[in-house]
Amino acid sequence: MIILITVVILLACAVLAFFVLIQNPKGGGLSGTFGSVSSQIMGVKQSGDVMEKGTWTAMGIIAALCIIAVMFVEKPKAIQQDAQKNAKSAPAPVKGAAAQKPAGK
Repeated sequence: MIILITVVILLACAVLAFFVLIQNPKGGGLSGTFGSVSSQIMGVKQSGDVMEKGTWTAMGIIAALCIIAVMFVEKPKAIQQDAQKNAKSAPAPVKGAAAQKPAGK
């Protein structure tokens, strides 16, 4: 499962890189080059918004998948064995000592 999530994260990273690279911080880039043509032909001027929404969506998908991936990572066997040893060797609580109150006060 972790391999599948890793592959999807890598694909989302490629999509995010695509959205970031085609944007121009001054309003040009692909949205500026084709935005003026499309606004003249079809009346659409929202290509910048599509690029921004795509960037935020890809970033959100990557963040969510990274958080989900943590749930599928297995603990190393050494840590699991240490936890089992500690659970077995822990001393049992003494019932009588906790019930007694110190005399004198």
